[in-house]
Amino acid sequence: MDNAHRLTVEIKAVNHRYNEIVIRMPRNLNVFEDKIRRHLSHVLLRGRIDVFINIDEYGQKNREVRVDKDLAIAYHNALKELTELFAIPGSGKAENVYHIAKYPDVIRVEDIEEDALLLWEKLSQALDIASRNLLTMRMAEGSNIAQDLTARIEKLSGFIAAIEERAPQIMVEYREKLLNRMRDTLATLNVGLDEARILQEVALVAERINFTEELVRLKSHLSQFQQTLLVEEPVGRKLDFIVQEINRETNTIASKANDYCVANIVVDVKSEIEKIREQIQNIE
Repeated sequence: MDNAHRLTVEIKAVNHRYNEIVIRMPRNLNVFEDKIRRHLSHVLLRGRIDVFINIDEYGQKNREVRVDKDLAIAYHNALKELTELFAIPGSGKAENVYHIAKYPDVIRVEDIEEDALLLWEKLSQALDIASRNLLTMRMAEGSNIAQDLTARIEKLSGFIAAIEERAPQIMVEYREKLLNRMRDTLATLNVGLDEARILQEVALVAERINFTEELVRLKSHLSQFQQTLLVEEPVGRKLDFIVQEINRETNTIASKANDYCVANIVVDVKSEIEKIREQIQNIE
């Protein structure tokens, strides 16, 4: 704000995976659109950013009276030609200066354009203030989101611990079920039992449902997520990627386990993952 202008800048930000800046402002400021976009993109790296700019001009404007000399001479010559053509009394004189000045566009009052560099300096200051205020609010919101995400990751860790505890029993039950089925089938076919061979085949098949590696990777992803939350830089996209990996490992575990208890736990895990994914959209 100064003696001639009052610039108002309002910035709003909402969830978005990318950086989208939408600017609404008076036409006379359109020349600064690219500058505004670049200026804000260095500070606000993610989200849909709506920027509202208004300018009030008050006080005495700088104006200038301009005379179109060529047009005035043309009017003068035209009038002189007419008076001579119709032999009007006083034909030796053309219309006086006062009357010629009243003809369209002979005299124009124009506003003197303000120095664009000076106006941009004022506008950039207003943008800085608005973006700082937004960042302050984002920091406060980010702190709350970080606490929420930490609590949800701890909850996920509890679910994973329950799956890990259930895993050995799944293997025992699966081996026993498969072994009994093979024995019954061979007995029905009246084929002799080779216990060693049967146990070997059962072990090979049972290995396919082993999801120990997925559990190890899943716990690693959870740990990486918590560590990333502590980094002093934009982490939204990285967290989004980690959540995708967590979701993928969870799907693999559910598919391999084929167990009712694990399936119930996975439902809770998936629910928490979706809540985490929604929150991450608020993080730059």
